[in-house]
Amino acid sequence: MEKISQFVARVFLGQIFLLSGFFKISGYEGTQGYMEAMGVPGMLLPLVIALEIGGGLAIVAGWQTRWVSIALAAFTLAAAAIFHSNLSDQMQMIMFLKNIAITGGFILLAVHGAGGYSLDGRRAQ
Repeated sequence: MEKISQFVARVFLGQIFLLSGFFKISGYEGTQGYMEAMGVPGMLLPLVIALEIGGGLAIVAGWQTRWVSIALAAFTLAAAAIFHSNLSDQMQMIMFLKNIAITGGFILLAVHGAGGYSLDGRRAQ
């Protein structure tokens, strides 16, 4: 049960980024405009898409989990601060807290490793 629950947890974390990356591709111009409106250069969008899709796949597969988790945790905190910092808006506060919770999951992965059914094939000792 432990191995399958670790795998399911990675799938749940990874799918958020996989879907987000693919949605950014299909809505490229809108996403680029939103980034620029928030003060982020739109030219960074290809890097964001690569991080989300590549990072999401790596988390699901359990490959380089500790490093990818650290990168996605930092990315998720930055996204919270840049895009969801208007905490007087209830929806933005929910999105901010969602990002904080996701970051917590990535911290756990960074500390404990991928666990069961992973390409890393080992846990923290």
